[in-house]
Amino acid sequence: MIDIGRLVGVLMVTARQKCSRVGVVLRCGTAACALLIAGCGSGTDDRGDAKPSAGAHATTAPVASAAHGLPAPAEAEDEVLKAYGAMWAERTKAYRAASAEGTDLELYLTPGAWAAVEADLDRMNKEGAQMRGDLRHDPEVTTLTVGGRPPTATVRDCVDTSAWQTLDTTTGWRLPPPDGPSARHVATARLEHGERWTVTEYAEDKTHSC
Repeated sequence: MIDIGRLVGVLMVTARQKCSRVGVVLRCGTAACALLIAGCGSGTDDRGDAKPSAGAHATTAPVASAAHGLPAPAEAEDEVLKAYGAMWAERTKAYRAASAEGTDLELYLTPGAWAAVEADLDRMNKEGAQMRGDLRHDPEVTTLTVGGRPPTATVRDCVDTSAWQTLDTTTGWRLPPPDGPSARHVATARLEHGERWTVTEYAEDKTHSC
């Protein structure tokens, strides 16, 4: 004669061992099946149905930005424009004195771009020229690749030289602007991000007004 109590005990142990693995269909009596179902539902190690805790959700930053310590593209665009504006603020100081001494131009220019500005300042020194007034700018970021190695950006600027004049340091006279080029013309700058955003290339197209 079968001992029902012992059979139920064996079935419960078997259920606890197998319910958390693959589903097993057991053919059994009504009372035994009920016990098996109850055993599957009450297991404390049922990892297949486990739900993450409220604090277990991970946030993932954009791969391109995180890889280079950059913020999201919108914030990166602001940083590009700030770096471009800072470059021009230092460049304006240098042109007013025909010298880069006392400026932070090298922080915002790569060696190649710095060499072009240095050549311009040397020419001004030889001609006895300095700049006066203010340059007006209307820059915008036209391309931004934060996922590049290094990240790069392109800035298109509309440079207004109508309030920017050349001073002859020998006579102290302000020289009239040359005929032909428009007072407002297009300039393009390329920037790269290393320790900071720096200008690698800068070119003005005085044949295109803006």
